[in-house]
Amino acid sequence: MAAKQRKQPMRKCIVSQEMYPKKELVRVVKSKENEVFLDPTGRQNGRGAYIALEPELALKAKKEKTFDRAFGVKINDEFYDELYNYIDHQKARKELL
Repeated sequence: MAAKQRKQPMRKCIVSQEMYPKKELVRVVKSKENEVFLDPTGRQNGRGAYIALEPELALKAKKEKTFDRAFGVKINDEFYDELYNYIDHQKARKELL
């Protein structure tokens, strides 16, 4: 008997508005203290939004201040640069496997 296929959780990328399997996204969280940070584990407390692991989307998010709008707070460019570097690194790692 074949193992039952587990249903993969899907989430919407805040930049492209497309649905992706949760594993192909990175979660960004806004805490109660209005701090915005990356959540690679997907388990931090706070309001979360997802972005697909595509470097172009990180650049678009920076240009359009997507997370500023989503969370209603001012986010500095260093966060977007960190987001881009993280996504770029994860995509490169995925391509090695």
